[in-house]
Amino acid sequence: MKRINMYKKMFAVEKEIDLKKLKTSYRNLVKEWHPDKFQEGDEKREEAEEKSREIIDGYHFLVSIAPETKAANLEEYVLTTSQSGIADYHHKGLLLEISFLDGTTYEYFGVPKTVYTKMINSDKLFRFAKRNIFNSYLYRKSKKNIEA
Repeated sequence: MKRINMYKKMFAVEKEIDLKKLKTSYRNLVKEWHPDKFQEGDEKREEAEEKSREIIDGYHFLVSIAPETKAANLEEYVLTTSQSGIADYHHKGLLLEISFLDGTTYEYFGVPKTVYTKMINSDKLFRFAKRNIFNSYLYRKSKKNIEA
């Protein structure tokens, strides 16, 4: 959640992510922080390179959790979370990463340790996740894919 709030603040996004406004904000930030604007060897150039990478990462992250993106990929998500079993899972902080048997991986944000503990102690892992995680937490499709 900290990462989401940091990126929303960077792009001046209020509550809902509007892709059109996000793209405009992204372009303005890239123009402002493009490394080619600074001289070679300049201390500001290194800072600009780092800031530029952060802007690009933030943009792609926010696009992946935007309501429009989620709506476009909803059919695939529902199919995966209803028919494909869980192959692997990892929990770190408030991020739960679940890899499915069909090879896709989703990240769920804001999942507390208590819910994760209940999930791993459940005798029916997929059923627990389906009822308590898949539709309860903010998610995005991860770039990681596992071999089917």
